[in-house]
Amino acid sequence: MQRNINIKNKKARFEYELLDQFTAGLVLSGTEIKSIRLGKASITESFCEFNDKGELFVINMQIDEYMHGSHYNHRPKAERKLLLNKRELQKLQKEVKTSGLTIVPLQLFINDRGLAKMKIALAKGKKLYDKRETIKDRDNKRNLDRIKKSFNN
Repeated sequence: MQRNINIKNKKARFEYELLDQFTAGLVLSGTEIKSIRLGKASITESFCEFNDKGELFVINMQIDEYMHGSHYNHRPKAERKLLLNKRELQKLQKEVKTSGLTIVPLQLFINDRGLAKMKIALAKGKKLYDKRETIKDRDNKRNLDRIKKSFNN
């Protein structure tokens, strides 16, 4: 079993402009946390949404079934509740309703106490030209690093 679980959503930084970040707890069943501890989870296609009661849920997060689980196993793509302070939830809900922003998961990890946490961000979708700009900046930085490395050697 891996000790350092750190599942990232690399697509999020490319697809969205991140404005504000939060760390939220997750409500999980026994077989779900066991699968996460084995690294059998994916958050690439997931997003967060509020329900009627004002609770925040992560949708479309994939946690594979636990291989040693019996009929008590969980559903792989179930909605999972996120735990945040009331003030943080109200702030996020207000921003989503008024500004049309999105809440995207960035990272799923297990903290020092063994609890599953998710880093989420309030994000604004990028346009196509913004994505091209990001790719251009990344390529320029890579080329500059290559030149510096060859110059130093």
